Amino acid sequence: MRRSKRRKERLLTLGLYAGLLGGLLFATFPIFWMLSSSFKSNTEIFALPPTVLPKMFTVEAYIAIFTDGQKLRYFFNSYLVAFAVTGLTVFIALLSAYAFSRFRFIGKNSLNTIIISTQTIPPITLLIPFFGMVVSYGLFDTYWALILTYMVFTLPYAILLMTGYLNTLPRDLDEAVAVDGGSSWTALWRVIVPVSLPGIVATSVYTFLLCWNEFLFALTLTKSSDMRTVPIGIQMLMGQHAFEWNEMMAMSVLGSVPLMLVYLFAQKYFLAGMTAGAVK
Repeated sequence: MRRSKRRKERLLTLGLYAGLLGGLLFATFPIFWMLSSSFKSNTEIFALPPTVLPKMFTVEAYIAIFTDGQKLRYFFNSYLVAFAVTGLTVFIALLSAYAFSRFRFIGKNSLNTIIISTQTIPPITLLIPFFGMVVSYGLFDTYWALILTYMVFTLPYAILLMTGYLNTLPRDLDEAVAVDGGSSWTALWRVIVPVSLPGIVATSVYTFLLCWNEFLFALTLTKSSDMRTVPIGIQMLMGQHAFEWNEMMAMSVLGSVPLMLVYLFAQKYFLAGMTAGAVK
């Protein structure tokens, strides 16, 4: 009886590991294929039957990207917009979250409800109104068009995330600063901010990922090649008569590197910040 039970447990364990392995292969194969195709020539990519690994290893796609100033401009634009939005979003979200977490004021609950309700609006429904506003204010095809638009979508969630994290911090920290004669501003920057690093990192990572991957608004609110971002640059490699698949894969690899590095080095803080608000 015990042997039969142990055998069933072993089979269940093996089945579980086999399922996890299958899921891992299913999830990572597109990444592997993207990386492999970036080191192939465009001719080999179209070869039949397709090759899993490059027969002729080449870095011509990467050379074409790094020697093309226009393609490098796409990366510059993405970095500039993503870092600007991340910095502004985190700063404003931190101040707002501190107010929601520590103070009582008229309309607090109503304002909090409005912020939450914005998350229910599909961004695509705001595309035409945003386009009209950007054009009317003379911001079309500028960095500010993307920065201000992205902040509309990143700020509500960032405020909610930071508020949830600050709610887990004891008010004794603020009271200790007040006893020493410090103001709320002093408590925020000298005490709350240092201990809120996981929440700040989680908010920063979320904001950066959203800005870096955004395609629709970047396509609509910019026109010139000098203002395009990486996702648009990849799409522009799809011509009417020819596709530069190896360059598309190479740009996709280079575009994925910042995201992997951010998540790799900030994973501990990111997970702590994302789950902290659910503890209380």
